[in-house]
Amino acid sequence: MYMIKRYISDFTGIAISLIALGVVAGVVFGDVPFVGAISNSFVATVSALGDAGAVGALVLAILVAVSD
Repeated sequence: MYMIKRYISDFTGIAISLIALGVVAGVVFGDVPFVGAISNSFVATVSALGDAGAVGALVLAILVAVSD
């Protein structure tokens, strides 16, 4: 069970790093096909969380707790 949790944790860390790299690359290089999709999705997620108000804050807290 410990190994499964470790693999999931490692995979999540890699995924978050790749998403962050994609957002930074989108800001630096502009509209690159794959990177543009990541930054557009990120902006849409942030916008949806902002529009949701208290529910958005709750979802954000859950996402932060899961990523730790």
